[in-house]
Amino acid sequence: MAKNIQSVRGMHDILPSQSSTWQYLEATIRSLFNSYGYHELRTPIIEPTELFSRGIGEITDIVEKEMYTFSDRNGDSLSMRPEGTASCVRAGIQHGLLHNQQQRIWYTGPMFRHERPQKGRYRQFYQAGLETYGVATPDIDAEVIAIGARLWKQLGLKNIQLQLNTLGSDKARQTYRKVLIDYFSAHQDLLDDDSKRRLHKNPLRILDSKNTDLKEIIESAPTLMDYLDNESKEHFDGVKVRLDSLKIDYYINPRLVRGIDYYNRTVFEWVTEELGAQGTVCAGGRYDGLVKQLGGRHTPACGFGIGLERLILLMEAQAIHTPSQRPHIYLIMAGETAQIAGIKLAESLRDNHDTLKLQSNVSAGSFKAQIKRADKSGAEYAFILGESEVSENNITIKPLRSEKEQITISQEQLNDYIKKNILKD
Repeated sequence: MAKNIQSVRGMHDILPSQSSTWQYLEATIRSLFNSYGYHELRTPIIEPTELFSRGIGEITDIVEKEMYTFSDRNGDSLSMRPEGTASCVRAGIQHGLLHNQQQRIWYTGPMFRHERPQKGRYRQFYQAGLETYGVATPDIDAEVIAIGARLWKQLGLKNIQLQLNTLGSDKARQTYRKVLIDYFSAHQDLLDDDSKRRLHKNPLRILDSKNTDLKEIIESAPTLMDYLDNESKEHFDGVKVRLDSLKIDYYINPRLVRGIDYYNRTVFEWVTEELGAQGTVCAGGRYDGLVKQLGGRHTPACGFGIGLERLILLMEAQAIHTPSQRPHIYLIMAGETAQIAGIKLAESLRDNHDTLKLQSNVSAGSFKAQIKRADKSGAEYAFILGESEVSENNITIKPLRSEKEQITISQEQLNDYIKKNILKD
């Protein structure tokens, strides 16, 4: 007997019982982003590997360890996208969307990283994100953070904290980089292998280490705030003033550096304590140098990415109710004449009621079996069409989720009944 084929480790099916929650979340995100004047951009899943090594940074876990990279038949190195921003910038440069323009775009779709699967962290995972280009002022930083705050409100989510920091200008980071190298070099014997490797290439990444043995050393390290230039301080103050005016609470986390090299100035994470180690549900900031780094002209940019699996887990943890995708009506057709008439009736009802969810019984069966299917479908009502109903142009309506009486009405009354009793909301 052949062995059953299983899904790839860390890559999961989204089953029909789960898909309604996903559809609700994605529809809420799409509607919110569109309402702020952002427009969708869809990019390929596979990109040239160079896009991510240049954009994300070669001395990052993503590029060093986690990308799905392969050579195609021409010998070109390709990678499955591990995040969305680099692809958006590539598309913007390629299609002339960025130079001397303001752009607000959003994206959603699967991303891929070959890391150890655990709850809230998968090898194929889904992200939604938004990107802004061409705006240098702190207004846009505050707007993208406010969009996140509004999304949590619309979903009914609570206990998500905004952590905020600034990485300053490139000049400030270079000065701070030298200070960090000196500091961590003095403690080199206590560093793990990853931190030693990063020490002279990307010392800021040591601050993002998850190794608890380094916690004390990291907490005692100098902070970037002490090395900020005046322009960076003014920009960060401008972000904070705007968030204060919007009454968006935040916590200044001086160790927040993000795990990707392209960030500068404002960085932020929305975090929760209800998901254990995978507590970051949304993260982003500024990446003013990325467009130039990838071959375009200098373009200020800002945005964020949301982990959809983590949001789903948080919605489940907080028992967030999502709209039901169950049918309003299950149409039972008893007899061949009723089956033919029922198909016609079902399509007529759909023509007259755009939002009606109607499921027809399509595999015959006894009346008792069809009633069981109707109940299993989760429908609110069973509409029963038998030979007598067809001959008398009637329909029998049986409530399945209430104690209301079963009734029989003429088919001429049916549209009015649906409007008043089924689609009344």
